[in-house]
Amino acid sequence: MNRRHVFWLALPLAAIAAASFAAGLKVESAWAHATPPGASVAAVYLRIDNAGGPADRLLAIKTPVAARVEVHRTSVEDGMARMRKVSMLHVGANKAVEFAPGGLHVMLFGLNKPLVAGQTFTMEFVFELAGAHQVIVAVRD
Repeated sequence: MNRRHVFWLALPLAAIAAASFAAGLKVESAWAHATPPGASVAAVYLRIDNAGGPADRLLAIKTPVAARVEVHRTSVEDGMARMRKVSMLHVGANKAVEFAPGGLHVMLFGLNKPLVAGQTFTMEFVFELAGAHQVIVAVRD
């Protein structure tokens, strides 16, 4: 069997493996607070559920509503709340990661316009194994 045959046999297997990774990981329940006019930052909260897939790593988050997107964690040190950028986020196999006020959250910097209650916007979460996941974020009061 030559290399060309091996390639064409391996290609469907790779597609099946990628689909099974994606099926096990979900980004859900995404929401953000409405922002006042002139605000340039906002936080997004959500849940990443990796039920059935292998451990994975978040590589990037993109959205058309902000110039820059980062994952942050809020912690309390010496009675003061501090927010720190998270450089690497792993999602364990059969684990969930909760993004909630006072803990992990997605920060949007350089908002293009205010986030208005009742509206939605899209975000794309890119994982090492599960690939890209499109998410609709609901804006709440």
